[in-house]
Amino acid sequence: MALIDDPKVAFAALRPVCVPLMREQTVGNVERLCGQLRGVSDAALQQLQEYVLFPLRFILKSPGSKKESLIHAVVECVGYVLANTCVQSWDLLRAIFSELCLCLCSPTNPGKPAPVSEELKMAVLKSLDALLHAAYGDILLQLYQPAMLPGMGLAISLLLELGDREKARNVQAAALKCLQVLLLQCDCPEGHVSMTQDEKRILGSTFASFLPGITVSLSRVVTGDVKQGHAVTVSAMRIWYKTVGLVMADDQFSRTNDIEKPAVELGRAAELVVQVNEEWAKDTSAKLAILLKKIIACTSAHQHWKVRLELAEFANHLLSSCRSYLGDCIGLLLEALVGLVNDDNTTVQERCNEALHGIAQRNLTEQNQMLTDVLSENLHSLATVLPRLMRTSDDRHKIFTLNVFLGYLKMLGPRVGVVLNSAAHLQRVSKALMQVLELDVTDVHIVEGRSSQDVEELESRPYETQAQRKYFQCFTDVKIFTLLRQICRSLGYYGDLYLLVDHFIDLYRESSIYRKQAALVLNEVIAGAAGIDMEETQKQNLTNQEDVKAAVTSIIEEYISPSNWYLATNKEESQEGENNLFGQSHMLSITNEAQGDCLQFSSVNKVSTVRQMNSNIWQICIQLEGIGCFAVAMGMEFRLLLLTTLYPVLEKAGDATLLISQSALGAMRDICSACRYESLKDLISENSDYLVNDISLNLQRLSQHPHATCVLSVIFSHSDISLLPLVEDIIQDVLMALDHSYNERALMFCTVLLSLMKAIARWFPAKGGGEHTGPASEKEAADREDVFDARQFLLDYRRQKELAEGNGGEEEEDMEDTEPAPPAPEPEVDLEPDGKAALPPHIAIAKEVMERCIHLLSDPSLQLRLKVLDVLELSVGVLRSRERELLPMAHRVWPPLLRRLTGDDPLAVLRAFRVLCTLGESCGDFLRSRVSREVLPQVTGSLVKQATVSAKAGPIYTHTLAYKLQLAVLEGLGALCLRLDLGDADLAAVYEACLPYLSCRQPPKLQEACLSVFQHLIQIDPDALWFALNELHCPHVYEPEYPELHAVRLTGMGRPRNEFTDNIVKLLAQTQ
Repeated sequence: MALIDDPKVAFAALRPVCVPLMREQTVGNVERLCGQLRGVSDAALQQLQEYVLFPLRFILKSPGSKKESLIHAVVECVGYVLANTCVQSWDLLRAIFSELCLCLCSPTNPGKPAPVSEELKMAVLKSLDALLHAAYGDILLQLYQPAMLPGMGLAISLLLELGDREKARNVQAAALKCLQVLLLQCDCPEGHVSMTQDEKRILGSTFASFLPGITVSLSRVVTGDVKQGHAVTVSAMRIWYKTVGLVMADDQFSRTNDIEKPAVELGRAAELVVQVNEEWAKDTSAKLAILLKKIIACTSAHQHWKVRLELAEFANHLLSSCRSYLGDCIGLLLEALVGLVNDDNTTVQERCNEALHGIAQRNLTEQNQMLTDVLSENLHSLATVLPRLMRTSDDRHKIFTLNVFLGYLKMLGPRVGVVLNSAAHLQRVSKALMQVLELDVTDVHIVEGRSSQDVEELESRPYETQAQRKYFQCFTDVKIFTLLRQICRSLGYYGDLYLLVDHFIDLYRESSIYRKQAALVLNEVIAGAAGIDMEETQKQNLTNQEDVKAAVTSIIEEYISPSNWYLATNKEESQEGENNLFGQSHMLSITNEAQGDCLQFSSVNKVSTVRQMNSNIWQICIQLEGIGCFAVAMGMEFRLLLLTTLYPVLEKAGDATLLISQSALGAMRDICSACRYESLKDLISENSDYLVNDISLNLQRLSQHPHATCVLSVIFSHSDISLLPLVEDIIQDVLMALDHSYNERALMFCTVLLSLMKAIARWFPAKGGGEHTGPASEKEAADREDVFDARQFLLDYRRQKELAEGNGGEEEEDMEDTEPAPPAPEPEVDLEPDGKAALPPHIAIAKEVMERCIHLLSDPSLQLRLKVLDVLELSVGVLRSRERELLPMAHRVWPPLLRRLTGDDPLAVLRAFRVLCTLGESCGDFLRSRVSREVLPQVTGSLVKQATVSAKAGPIYTHTLAYKLQLAVLEGLGALCLRLDLGDADLAAVYEACLPYLSCRQPPKLQEACLSVFQHLIQIDPDALWFALNELHCPHVYEPEYPELHAVRLTGMGRPRNEFTDNIVKLLAQTQ
């Protein structure tokens, strides 16, 4: 069921349930309101938020006893509204906050929870949670002003009581979570309030009033019965140390005198305000130490390792943020960390080691020379078990483990190179990365994705949205992959670059199993060596730029070698490669390069499964990403490598596999950014000389270099008009090659011609009124020219009268003779040998391309016919300004085009009709009788036949080919009628065929397209169309101004509304 997006419609749907709820407060009425709310979109509900909440809040505020079931239903409904909207008003936040707290509060014993059901408690807690998450940041912070201390105290007391006394574990956990949100410590994935340092200090002062109650109550929870579960214990600990860390933070006491005093009188609330100063801190730390002893004694030996791990975090957090004012607590926290160093769980051990090392660095101790040995041993041990942990652990544990791994590298710093000089360490770390980074290549969509999008669409998208996410066998979380990239970059940043590159290139060559992972690591190692996204702590350790260049050169040579670059990625390529391999064996003596080029197909025979092809696709994509990464690492120095890298990257940019082409375009963008080219166009333009030379040579040996056409297509797509003189000879080579290989590579060459014609259409856009505009723009043009010319009116009237009597032929010719001569064509400088003016290069090219299209329109291959029709449409658009050249070509193209229109596959019919519409814009006189006699009857008949089908079909019909054909015909038919100036009989047939599409039962886009047809017909004969529409439905009564005149009676007068009424009224309004 579709959601209601219009607030007015939503209001009309909600009002019938809100009004009865105000009159009669029953569970049924509340449930009906909640049911209606689920059909309203979030945007519409946001605008009606207060209207919907009013009857619900009215029930909560009304005095007297109410049934618990009613309160429960109301609170759940309020929670749903809050969970899907934002609270933008402080008054609303304060009111709902108080009302929800009162639902939990005992009427006889304020501060204690009411004896209500577990379900009601859960509903109130969820609603409170939703309220605090829904409030805007600046509004939420008002909740913590001193004036709100009483209300805040009530809420905290209720939540602490539920967390401490409640027996139901789910209610206990929900209360602690709600308390965590209330104290602005929520760790859920939703967005939260970001606070400045001053706001944190103000919050710390506010929470200081509640610190005794919070710490004492949570201490009881932490030291409570073990049956409550480790999650409750961990949650209580986290709230405890984060609250204490905020109130007792070192920054809290640095500017205590600068905190602004309340602007309003607080009254009795002023008694709750605590003066936070150093004396208060000392007194509080002594009391906290008593509670801390109990917590450490209970949790240091807890049976669940997560509780012990939380204790490590507990201690580390307080020692990091509150070491100046914790006093007696410092020793207890350090003792807890040291006691957990030898814990049975390795995770707890590692976390404690990391925390102790951080403490040592913060305290500037220099007694950690032996720490390197300990860290290197721990690094070796972690690398040993890392693959197993990544396969068996949950995502949180994986993230924690990788964080520890990364922490070891950062703590070792420049000593990573020394550690990795040990063959055992290097082997262990590298093999761990190879196993962890193994890709999942089973997804069939990888090999199915085809790059059929226009270059303009791809260029307009951010690159991040184009790159497909990688899937790994050991993990799925993107954060894990990010951590692994940071680990690899840290290796490159701190380690020996030559050692790492040589080792991972050996792994790359060693086995195809490791090739993709090794390439991933090499890419990140180079990025790390260049300092990309690394911390600014030790920039003196950056690798020399010459070393980076040497390493990049060797890696690129490995990447673009034929055996690693030309991998089969689909069945057709596999078969073609095999044929080429055996078909070229006799040519190997011609050139030495042929032998190397032939190696590109050496592994083709082996590639047969989807898994293997997916693996090849991902390998090529990773290598392309690597080239882009190397460009970013080298900056302007990468220009020296463009001679060897740009052509291979362009080959992959024209690849038929979507993932590969997107990765190649991403690499080209990285190269542009690094080498300071303004755009892909500049990149190609400044390197076009050697690119064109390579393409020209490779086209002559197309059997050995089948990707040359891909490079040419990409160059056309990403260049400007300055390229045309350079490629004229190549275009002639392509046309000549097409003439000699219609049965072999026609589709390949047509793809190049399609890119060429798109480029020419982009370089030479249609001028003036040649390009078709929509009905609205045409109407505006007509309005501008709507100046009454009496002479022209009489001439037109005479012409029409003579034509009606059948004597208008000669008169028409005379009138045409009297019309002003068309403006003289622009003089052409170049002349052909026979004296005729030479055609501009783009016109000559379009004409030659159209010649080839005529011959290919009847090819048996549907795929080729579709491509040819696309090329033909663009060619007609380019030749539109040259009627003398276009009309003979249109005469030749008509017979095969007619066969495509009347007896071909629906896909071909769809494309052919688009070509017909394009021809109609320039060849109206030529097409008028042909369309009327041969095309229009079939088009109108098809529209009539399909109208009943589309009117009864469901939403899925809009995805069918029949619908797309209907839509295309309706979108082009009106303009075609206008351009061809069809006769009355033809217009009547169009009117009858399109009339069913004015029904409101038709899909909306078909209705819109039908309206466009009638809008064009209005421009042709507005009076006739006005009369025909009024015969169907006449919204007005035409009374004569004088009684002597007869009343106007139209058939459509007085008819009731029907399915056509709305669209007919729209059209009649446009005829006025």
